Amino acid sequence: MLEKTYRILSINPGSTSTKIAVYENEIELFQKTVGHNAAELAQYGSMVDQLQMRKDAIMACLQEEKFSLASLSAVAGRGGKLPPLKRGAYRVTKAMVDFLTYRPVDDHASNLGAIIADSIASPLNIPSFIYDAVVVDELEEVARLTGVPEFTRRASCHVLNMRAVALKAAKKMGKNLEDLNIVTTHMGGGITSAIISKGRMIDVLTDEEGAFSPERAGRVPCRQLVDLCYSGVHEQKSAIKRMRGNGGLVAYLGTNNALEVQEKIKNGDKFAEMVYYGMAYQVAKGIGELATVVNGKVDLIILTGAIAYSPLMTGWIADRVKFIAPVEIVPGENELEALAFGTLRVLRGEEDAHEFVAPE
Repeated sequence: MLEKTYRILSINPGSTSTKIAVYENEIELFQKTVGHNAAELAQYGSMVDQLQMRKDAIMACLQEEKFSLASLSAVAGRGGKLPPLKRGAYRVTKAMVDFLTYRPVDDHASNLGAIIADSIASPLNIPSFIYDAVVVDELEEVARLTGVPEFTRRASCHVLNMRAVALKAAKKMGKNLEDLNIVTTHMGGGITSAIISKGRMIDVLTDEEGAFSPERAGRVPCRQLVDLCYSGVHEQKSAIKRMRGNGGLVAYLGTNNALEVQEKIKNGDKFAEMVYYGMAYQVAKGIGELATVVNGKVDLIILTGAIAYSPLMTGWIADRVKFIAPVEIVPGENELEALAFGTLRVLRGEEDAHEFVAPE
């Protein structure tokens, strides 16, 4: 019996680009990245205001490829800043689109994933999905405690890529993800880490709680942060920008480009080397921290994301954490593939899609 053919369009909106790919079952037909320059983005007040611009760019890419939308079986968009969700697929509904349009938890580029997917899929009368959204939250209750009752820890990390690489690693080991404890760290513009235990992400280090990154400050001393906020130098938005956007490598070295930092190091810049090494040092500390959640019984450590292409960075980290468990390097984001493969499992009936219920 011939295998049924499904064609899936994956859409991943980022802060300065929109990435798309079309898959026929597990085969990638093509992938495209559309860059959006600062001047273009500056004219929009919020992410959702960019909807038509981003959709037009996607349609232009598809036209360049002479791809027929009528051949699509489904559209998959990156899951955005919704209330906490379960892992896996959610069908994009009017309630989800309305929530992301009018009252998202945060103004984030990922909010456009579901909205654009729905705007393309609906006229074609095909389903659209999100998969492993950034707000997947499976934390143990003890992991939510902060020391300040008004604050509650929430899971927010690169779930889509993290679970995808963990699933692949488990398969390569001849095991199910449910049988393993894996620490995954995604290193991109932000850096997040998670412990996947028996298939669930039971604790995470968000990009505000762990290592500093190319653009983000990571975990900072509380008292000094409070003092900064009351110093008169910053109002709310600029204080947030100082931590998220103007922190990390940008703050120390004036660039968020890891390749540029490595070039500085190659040219003998000792301060750049210390800062870059400091980022590796903090990532390694975070991995050690999460290993304690499962009493040190870690089967594998995975380093992924764009910065995992840096042998300097991954080597420094691996040297510090290889005593815990073997370290596997899986460079890149893999998010377009993860969206498509998750959606494919739903279309094949291997997984069920959840239904989003908007909070009151």
